[in-house]
Amino acid sequence: MDSATEWTLTPFTPDLVRGALDLEDTAHGLLPHRLPARARAQCADEQLAMAEAQPSGVRLVFRTRATAVELDTLRTTTAYEGVPPGPDGLYDLLVDRRLAGQASVTGGNVRTVDMTEGTVRERPGPVGTVRFTGLPDREKDVEIWLPYNETTRLVALRTDAPVEPVPDRGRNVWLHHGSSISHGSFAASPTMTWPALAAALGGVELINLGLGGNALLDPFTARALRDTPADLLSVKIGINLVNADVMRLRAFGPAVHGFLDTVREGHPTTPLLVVSPILCPMHEDTPGPCLLDLAGLKEGRLEFSALGDPAERAAGKLTLNVIRDELARIVARRSADDPHLHYLDGRELYGERDFAELPLPDRLHPDAETHRRIAGRFAELAFGADGPFTARE
Repeated sequence: MDSATEWTLTPFTPDLVRGALDLEDTAHGLLPHRLPARARAQCADEQLAMAEAQPSGVRLVFRTRATAVELDTLRTTTAYEGVPPGPDGLYDLLVDRRLAGQASVTGGNVRTVDMTEGTVRERPGPVGTVRFTGLPDREKDVEIWLPYNETTRLVALRTDAPVEPVPDRGRNVWLHHGSSISHGSFAASPTMTWPALAAALGGVELINLGLGGNALLDPFTARALRDTPADLLSVKIGINLVNADVMRLRAFGPAVHGFLDTVREGHPTTPLLVVSPILCPMHEDTPGPCLLDLAGLKEGRLEFSALGDPAERAAGKLTLNVIRDELARIVARRSADDPHLHYLDGRELYGERDFAELPLPDRLHPDAETHRRIAGRFAELAFGADGPFTARE
């Protein structure tokens, strides 16, 4: 902290934090959650706890004349034994919705997962500070997007001029749920995940419930969607159900209906887009489970492998093609009574030609360039002239 600067310290009030469904006061700062407390209490899965506390799409938004901003945070990063450490998470600074800076913090807690032993250990670390200076000396809207891949406790916000909440600009709120692909996977930064990019292209406010490894038709997630105010809704269903091998076709159809029924309890006429999986060749016709390739890991390669047998489809095991067919059938049947329900085949966002040009680097997740491509396609198909998210008279 620059001691020569006269700082204004601003508390983290809910009107400054967007994209989170809950804010938890902890001993080490304010922790944004993307699932409400009731949902978190209904599942003790560590992967879910990590995913929902990683603030994909969560940002601080305020209006100020400040030319300097400092944000103290305590991050928790996740490392995997035997895998080279990933880059530090980025904070994106937007001024009047334009990217004006990027920075990272140091320190923080490190959570190390040993995939071969099934163990987790955590090493504590200190609070870090992200700094942005040289901002234009005028009234402006400032957004600080938090890293999508680091759990982030908000400790202190300092500016060299007072801060106030940004008034409602009348933009529609888009509430989206999906897997790690929606969460961020290998996106370049928090504003470069495909949902964040698509939201910018569509001119909407994003609430991103992309939960890495946890788009599993959980009832508590459906209730979170039901209870969150939104003008536009989308749910991307499929890849986690296959790679986690959590259900068979007999259970899948009723689970989808139940999930959509619950969402519709809170949003009976809101445009709702059901999106099937993007192309993932190893799971198109091969069921899960999908596991990290430990042999490749020992050689420094991060790759996933599908362990199911295509013959198991006859016993009801799910593949991406099975899921696409069933989702299309379900939406066609329901849309007869629900004209605001729509279906999008995920291969229109990323298909065979895209895979030939931009293969999935670990055989499962898209890279940064593919996030940009998916975002552009989604914006055109959903927010375009004939899209389900386009306002109609």
